[in-house]
Amino acid sequence: MGITAVYKRETDYGAETESFLRDLGRKIGETEIRVLDPETIDGEIFTRAYDITNYPAIVATNHDGKVLQSWTGLPLPRIDDVSYYANA
Repeated sequence: MGITAVYKRETDYGAETESFLRDLGRKIGETEIRVLDPETIDGEIFTRAYDITNYPAIVATNHDGKVLQSWTGLPLPRIDDVSYYANA
């Protein structure tokens, strides 16, 4: 399983998202979370592939890249909801 977070750091939601990711990382392990900026090449490829247009976005995928669950915009999801997919 994979958890990917897509957001822009220098925004009004950047600090809230970073705090969320820190807490999530403590629960599931920081190495389990992929963080992308939508304005980078990797971020743009990811957002186009998964049709993400609203940030922040948290996407849980299986080993084949199929989306299991995604959350976009604020409010951010509950950490327990996201960690379920990391440990599934």
